Amino acid sequence: MKYKKVKKIAEDISVIGLGCWAFAGEKWWNNSDDENSIRVIRSALDNGVNLLDVAACYGQGHSEEVVGKAIKGYDRSKILINSKCGLLWDENGREYNCLKKESILKEIDDSLKRLDTDYIDIYQLHWPDPETPLEETLEALQIIKDAGKIKYVGVTNYGIDDINKIMETIDIASQQGLYNMLERNSRTYHAINLVYRTEREILPYVEEQGQAFFPYSPLFQGLLGGRWDKDIKFSENDVRRFNPKLTDKRFPMYFDAMTQLKQIAESHGHKMNELALNWLIDKKAITSVIGSCRTVEQVETNLEALKWEISDEMYSQINPIVDKFENI
Repeated sequence: MKYKKVKKIAEDISVIGLGCWAFAGEKWWNNSDDENSIRVIRSALDNGVNLLDVAACYGQGHSEEVVGKAIKGYDRSKILINSKCGLLWDENGREYNCLKKESILKEIDDSLKRLDTDYIDIYQLHWPDPETPLEETLEALQIIKDAGKIKYVGVTNYGIDDINKIMETIDIASQQGLYNMLERNSRTYHAINLVYRTEREILPYVEEQGQAFFPYSPLFQGLLGGRWDKDIKFSENDVRRFNPKLTDKRFPMYFDAMTQLKQIAESHGHKMNELALNWLIDKKAITSVIGSCRTVEQVETNLEALKWEISDEMYSQINPIVDKFENI
């Protein structure tokens, strides 16, 4: 495993992290099985991955419970748990944003209980909550940080203006946002409007500030894994069916680009997923790539990316393809 260091976080961070949304259970991901999920997490840890990315809302608490079970028997001090708050659910399972003080104070305790741990390493605001004054949210974060329940504060899906306001009161150690070869400055994630442009705004900012950056959806929810065919259909309990880019008239454009990139990777003796991960790892501003794996085989396949680097020749072939997606 390779590791990176950033100014705002004392610990070294593995360049490949493990995204834990896929462990949310069958309601969200088809064929999700807890015992298998635990094997996947432990395989990642055994291979040097030390960043586990989860959130309270993943499976409405279920992913955190699975992570808590999986890390039993491991040295907790060598694992970085990155969880998130602010996306809640009601009695009918409908999700909504809430970053009120009392809500955060309850959320952290609920997450700690599910994870069966005394602290969370990085605690991120999941999405902005325009209904709650920022000062109230930051007060709650300071309280739980002072109490030792979290070590670092981070944000996910925040724009630069709000980030600057937060930085006036509390230090931000990490940011997380949508970023991959074909979603470089995307305006949307699923049907959600994004208030930031990753490559244009966020990456220069985190590098200047010494913050960690964790790109989510590095394989474009599986497309850049290179295993799909053009007629792929998602089951009813697969959250990817709600991603318009994978289901509407834009999909052929993305699929064709992936096919071209896959041909380049294979012509150099590599796989598509390895190329997609290496393209991200190679960027100085990116600390750890949040890769989602549903099988031990996928963990091992992703780690193959660490055995090689993209050459100048490959970049000359890749750039004309990915540059078309710079502003889409």
